[in-house]
Amino acid sequence: MRVYVPLTLTALAEAHRTGELASGPLVAYAVTPALREWYLSDDIEELEYAALSRAALASLRLLAADPDAVRRRVVVAVDVPDGVAGADPDRGLDPAALGEVTVKTAVPLAKAAAVHVDADDAERDVRAAADALDAADGGDDDAQFVVDGADDHELLWYATQEIPNLVGRA
Repeated sequence: MRVYVPLTLTALAEAHRTGELASGPLVAYAVTPALREWYLSDDIEELEYAALSRAALASLRLLAADPDAVRRRVVVAVDVPDGVAGADPDRGLDPAALGEVTVKTAVPLAKAAAVHVDADDAERDVRAAADALDAADGGDDDAQFVVDGADDHELLWYATQEIPNLVGRA
């Protein structure tokens, strides 16, 4: 199963140093039944992109909680064995938890398939989006517009061999 793990560049640097994304349970995003129902598509590439987008929003939340982190969203795509990741049935249809899964085991960074990171030119919009996130969550439409502005920037794809160059910026 492909899962998308939201991180910051600081957390990616730590994963590179330790060789692990996490030593125990971690939240990730994947194509879940609830995500399929919400997205209304059978195209697996579109569904994977939707899961990646959900992880990018979760990365934005991590940035909002860490004012010192470089303002670039980071998502690591990892293949985990079936049964290692699962959705919480009690949160399945919660709009905030669409695509959310819990990975129950340690996740070695060596299992990563790719890393997705914002380009340098996205930092200003990502900073504004992270700053506006609380207000957007509170229902402020103008703040939501600012948060949605981060989505105007596509995450770039990096091979795992490029991680050392990426974390040099953290």
